[in-house]
Amino acid sequence: MTFTNTHLSYSRLSRFEQCPLSFKFQYVEKRQGEPGMPLRFGKVVHGALERLLREVIDQERTGPLDEERALALFTEAWGAERLTGLHEFGEGVAMVRAFVRAQGVVDHRDVLAVEKEFRLPAGRFTVLGYIDRVDRIDDETIEIVDYKTNRQLFTREEVDESLQMSLYELAARRMWPWVKNVRLSFVMLRHGVRQTTTRTSEQLEAAVAYVQTLGAMTEAETVFAPRLGPNCVDSDHRASCPAYAEALTGRRTLFGADREDLEAIAREREEVARLAKILYARKSELEGVLREHLKERDDLVLAGVRYSLAQTTSTSYPLEPTLRVLESKTGRGRDELVTRLAAIDKDALDTLVREVTKGLDRSSTHLLRAELDAVAQKSVSPRFVAKEVRA
Repeated sequence: MTFTNTHLSYSRLSRFEQCPLSFKFQYVEKRQGEPGMPLRFGKVVHGALERLLREVIDQERTGPLDEERALALFTEAWGAERLTGLHEFGEGVAMVRAFVRAQGVVDHRDVLAVEKEFRLPAGRFTVLGYIDRVDRIDDETIEIVDYKTNRQLFTREEVDESLQMSLYELAARRMWPWVKNVRLSFVMLRHGVRQTTTRTSEQLEAAVAYVQTLGAMTEAETVFAPRLGPNCVDSDHRASCPAYAEALTGRRTLFGADREDLEAIAREREEVARLAKILYARKSELEGVLREHLKERDDLVLAGVRYSLAQTTSTSYPLEPTLRVLESKTGRGRDELVTRLAAIDKDALDTLVREVTKGLDRSSTHLLRAELDAVAQKSVSPRFVAKEVRA
């Protein structure tokens, strides 16, 4: 069968990168997939934010976003997608609330586009896509914003090498030719974090060349081999994938019987790691179903196993009251006690710094972070790291 792309897109290319078999199911055989909860949840949140900002543009409003309207749009989108799950619904509500409050005053004149369609030439291909949001920063600068509902933040490498963002910048420079500077930002809605990067002209040229190469590879492919990974559990074609079904059985090939054959041991280690990620993701998915039912009853007895939700308690000691008790009961001085006990949680500090630096310029923010890093205490311990080396 000869396959020819009608067009390319970031989602199409990334699907081929992640799993050629999934690409075949979706685009060559045109099978109807079954999107998992993460994809459908992201669609709902994106839809609500798009409509909220589009109303700001259409009505030419300037001011804070309407939180009640945002929640109404989220609820409407949730119902239209026919999603269920109290926990996930609560997560969505929290994201929308946090987004609205973090936006502050929004001037409709600064929002250049919302869900902006583009068509970008790349050799003999055309790349089709949609940009979540484009903001005017000043007369020479724009910011391209992509909303993510991911549970994990991107690494610095992932942000700086994102093909998606490179394509967005290329498209934006064609649509707004007056632009001299482009800021690229992933807004991680679940974490309230903005991960920002930029691109050089060399990086943009490399992105176009890569798209052409990858597009040609999709048309030349004949095997479309499956590529197992933790994302399989959320794949919209997992029900059709024999490799995923086999992975759930836990069957594997034993390579490392000889402890001196490090090459064989490494191959088996990677196979076990892939299977473990798939099985753990599936385990979490199944536990999520059981948790939903346990919200309505004390326990479940199924297949000879009793399931219940145990209450866990974490204890923390507020600084000032704790120091007062220790001072009065031990006779130790406050400075000594603070030196022995006090430490700042990194995540809490990062959250505070983001809040207090909103009104500061970039140089002041960098100076503050540099001074905090200077007084930080770092410890180093060995950690086993395995990373694929691409040829």
